[in-house]
Amino acid sequence: MVSYVSVLLYGVGGIVVAGMALLVAFQEKLVYVPVVPGLTKSYPMTPARLRLLYEDVWLRSSDGVRLHSWFIKLFPDCRGPTILFFQENAGNIAHRLEMVRIMLQRLQCNVFMLSYRGYGASEGFSSQLGITKDAQAALDHLFQRTDIDTSRIIVFGRSLGGAVGAVLTKNNPDKVAAIILENTFTSILDMAGVLLPFLKWFIGKSSSKGPRLLNFLVRSPWNTIDVIGEIKQPILFLSGLQDEMVPPSHMQMLYAKAAARNQQCSFVEFPNGMHMDTWLSGGDRYWSTIQEFLEKTVPQKNSDSKQDFEAR
Repeated sequence: MVSYVSVLLYGVGGIVVAGMALLVAFQEKLVYVPVVPGLTKSYPMTPARLRLLYEDVWLRSSDGVRLHSWFIKLFPDCRGPTILFFQENAGNIAHRLEMVRIMLQRLQCNVFMLSYRGYGASEGFSSQLGITKDAQAALDHLFQRTDIDTSRIIVFGRSLGGAVGAVLTKNNPDKVAAIILENTFTSILDMAGVLLPFLKWFIGKSSSKGPRLLNFLVRSPWNTIDVIGEIKQPILFLSGLQDEMVPPSHMQMLYAKAAARNQQCSFVEFPNGMHMDTWLSGGDRYWSTIQEFLEKTVPQKNSDSKQDFEAR
């Protein structure tokens, strides 16, 4: 009997150790996926293919990494809101162009799309510290432009992009007017237990039992649950209840943490929304929700109206 127990304990211990080893060795490959299996790192298309008015923008992060981005305008002299969009972890900005095309039309805005380091045409290798620098470089670029209304810059982050955007928004209360978070996780520490359930006993952030013993192993923790409570700007939470990757409870926890300190928070659920398609399955309600949020937080100041656009 003792030998069987010993074998069981050794077996469980071996699985745990192996899991930890895999986590340490491959965690960046799980968190950052610039190349989707079966596809190439290069852009499958550019905004020109969708007849969008755009410019290639090359930036330098504060540590010298060369970054590529697209600045897409609704029309040449549009002074509507400018959305700084941060994508999910998989693929590159070209894979989000169809959504952005609809965003431009429905929200009457400009969109700045950043390729994180290691993604698309950007140089370098992805890390939390590095991507945080990349996001700051993108915002600094927008704030220096003279062809947009810099008082109407909105951060929009989905999944990993929500974690990126939350840090940027917290760090720039005078440059970011508001933030939209969609299907974002509380932290990568909590996501470790979602991806590999046995890890929740060793790695985690938001449990009532507090931080776990081996949290230090995670190099990109992205603790959005800590950051969200420090954001003073208006926040819109968009949650797809059929999210198959990030449990919807993560968005609920983020909202609860933010709303306890920030009265400018709104939380909207979409019953059929999955991780990547809430913008599509949400239909008119999805876009009207965002439009109402923009009208409330960054109201129109000039003649950039829908009628002006149609006249052009």
